[in-house]
Formats: sequence, C-alpha cells, structure tokens
Amino acid sequence: MSNARPDLAAMIVPLGRALMALELPILERHELSMWGYSVLLGLDAEPVYTQAALAKAIGADKTRIIGVLDELQRRGLITREPDPADRRVNLLSLTDAGRALRDRTQRDIQAGEDRLLERLPAPDRSAFLRALRTLSDTVSDRPAT
Repeated sequence: MSNARPDLAAMIVPLGRALMALELPILERHELSMWGYSVLLGLDAEPVYTQAALAKAIGADKTRIIGVLDELQRRGLITREPDPADRRVNLLSLTDAGRALRDRTQRDIQAGEDRLLERLPAPDRSAFLRALRTLSDTVSDRPAT
C-alpha cells in the first residue's frame, strides 16, 4: 500500500537533526549547551520562574538542570534567589547579560534557519512557519502522555 506522503515523523526527524546540527556550532561559539540555551529561552516567557516550573516549561527534569543553572549563574546570565514566601524554593530570572547572549545566539541560529527556509517560495515559507507554530502550540498545550 502506497501513501500519498511519508509519515510526519519521517519528514520531521531528519529536519530536526539537520537543525540541531546547524545550531551546535553556534551554541559552541556562544559557549552555551543546548540545555543552557533552552533555559535562557525558557526564562523569557515569565520574568521569574521557580526551578521546578522552568524545568517543566522546557521539558527537563528539575534535578538535571541544576548543573546548567549553576553554570549560567556563575557566568552572570541568570540570578537564582530564595523565594521569600518559601525559602526552600529558588526563583530564577534572566540578567541583562543573559538576555543579550540569548538574543545574539537566537539571531545567529535564526539566520541559519533563514538560509534553509529560503529554499521555499515566500508564501510557502509563511504558511510553513504558521502551520509549524500552530502544531507546536497544540502539542505544547497538552500534557505529555
């Protein structure tokens, strides 16, 4: 039986691998790990996060990102302060230096993505990005199964 198109995963997984390969040298140049970059991006959504809430938002185990948070804090990219309401909880926020590094890194990554997207005609590119955002938002809103 022949289908009209390949399965979504068969198309998306190789694209995801190519995008990660494009990102890695950029992250290395900015001295960030993939998790470090994820933390900087995740902290943009809210001005302050608890470690547990941030881990959940970026899909990481809360104990796994402790080393990443230590490194980002050591570099002055984030702050980690005890919550006055519950001193067992740390509140995380992005510093100006963290925001600047995140923005530079994202600009460089998206420039590489734009070179890939240029292979599509402008209307297809806009439709692809719109559809991808819609699907991404749809699966992000659902609890993991």
